[in-house]
Amino acid sequence: MIVDALGRRFRSLRVSLTAACNYACGYCVPDGKRLIAAEDELSGTDLARAVELLVAATGIDKLRITGGEPLVSPKFDEFLTVVGGLPVADVSLTTNGQLLERKLPAILASGMRRINVSLDTLNPLGFRAIARGGDLASVLRGIDAALDAGMRVKVNMVPMRSANLDQILPMLEYCLARGIELRFIELMNMGHLKTSASYGREFVGRDEILAGIAPRFEYERTDAPFDSTAIRFEIAGHGVFGIIANESEPFCNACTRLRLSSNGYLYGCLSNARRHAIHDLLALPEHMALSRLQSRLVTALGDKQQAFRGEVTVMKFIGG
Repeated sequence: MIVDALGRRFRSLRVSLTAACNYACGYCVPDGKRLIAAEDELSGTDLARAVELLVAATGIDKLRITGGEPLVSPKFDEFLTVVGGLPVADVSLTTNGQLLERKLPAILASGMRRINVSLDTLNPLGFRAIARGGDLASVLRGIDAALDAGMRVKVNMVPMRSANLDQILPMLEYCLARGIELRFIELMNMGHLKTSASYGREFVGRDEILAGIAPRFEYERTDAPFDSTAIRFEIAGHGVFGIIANESEPFCNACTRLRLSSNGYLYGCLSNARRHAIHDLLALPEHMALSRLQSRLVTALGDKQQAFRGEVTVMKFIGG
């Protein structure tokens, strides 16, 4: 087991199945430019092989499939079948939900029972303005279908001052009414936002989020797992919500996440652009691949920082 001086090790792997996305959210990409699949993206077979090696090398017990938008990838069904057979206790998915209703049978057949849906507003016009694509009604149908199938659903919302600040309470009420845990995510100082004045203008922090909730609900802070990115709050008789306060209350010192990009690079830290190729290991015999992988994992763990400083790396490329 590889452990650093702060006791951090890799327990959770986030795999970007593709860099492509059917949205062009302003906090992810500039100028409405949709992300497309990289020319050098790994095949589903090779990406699954990379995951197998990482699980064997680290003992990772949580796997999250991300993107881009994983449901647009033609690799999704094949990849899901392979990783469903790995010795990983928890396999989950983060999606924008646009194709969720269509893909739900494959998701359920894999045995997956937990998903996160990124949704920033319940206002159809606001939805189109933020996502610059897609259809809100399709996302809501997908969420309802997943709930009806017995899946555990969380919703991720990024509050932004000019786009959806008025949606904090409506989104919370929507989620509480359905037994969904809503996660408010502070805008991250990444990608094009790292060099843009719009980050400071749009940022909404933990205290302001809580101040927006207080007139409607009483809440108390509750326990969260050691390596959780979210601060969790309970509303008695209603449910819970969380805030991923990467700026207001950084979680870096307890981070156990490792990220694998769709083109075969490891990232040990969101706040560090260093990456480590592993695609050259995939055709090697397992004992040789694991031996060489260890040194790269040690380096990737050393990339972790103690505070989030932001980075020009685009989140959608590295499995947010």
